Amino acid sequence: MLEVKNLKKSFGKKTVLKDINLQIKKGDIIGIIGPSGCGKSTLLRCINMLEIPTSGEVILNGNNIVDDKSHTDTRRKIGMVFQQFNLFNHKTVLENITLAPILLGLMTEKKAIKEARKLLKEIDLEDLANLYPNQLSGGQKQRVAIVRTLIMNPDIILFDEPTSALDPEMIGEVTNLMRKLAKEGMTMLIVSHEMNFIKNFCTRVVFLSDGVVKEEGTSKDIFDNPKDEKLKIFLSKINNY
Repeated sequence: MLEVKNLKKSFGKKTVLKDINLQIKKGDIIGIIGPSGCGKSTLLRCINMLEIPTSGEVILNGNNIVDDKSHTDTRRKIGMVFQQFNLFNHKTVLENITLAPILLGLMTEKKAIKEARKLLKEIDLEDLANLYPNQLSGGQKQRVAIVRTLIMNPDIILFDEPTSALDPEMIGEVTNLMRKLAKEGMTMLIVSHEMNFIKNFCTRVVFLSDGVVKEEGTSKDIFDNPKDEKLKIFLSKINNY
């Protein structure tokens, strides 16, 4: 489904990603862990082309979206949920969700509103449709951000620290929605410092350090039987794990 091949990313003289190779199958839930500054968020941004890779390939459904920038329809199939929600504060919840499909000509306004209300109803947020982001809790904002991604009908969703900006009591609101998506078969790639969530939720975990994939495997492999020395050190420093 999605393959990352020999991906490199440099900012000036600093190389953040050196040679990343990943294969993600439909329905996979991949957790990406590693120390701060190791390139986790940069990897997500390269996959959805918010950052242009220095070299390498990102292949989704057979299309290399790095070399061929004309694959706009393919790129739309990669959703992104950000740490800080990235909602437009001057637009209502409904307007935030329907903006992209209407502007891109993917839906009529009527159809977009209907679909947005349907998605909001499924997560018990339909009553918030006409409110503005500053009237919502952090958990509500992040769930709206996820719905904004879902309305684009993505094949895969990239989550960049989706719960780190939330108060502890609101984290469950977001992770419960992510679990619902997993049951429905959504493919997900998740960067997070919430080790317990990664361990219990992800089907596979990738440990990133020094710009390369040091180790990958099942959650049990990574957390219960780590082999790479840097992974062992990393896990030993996680107090809440």
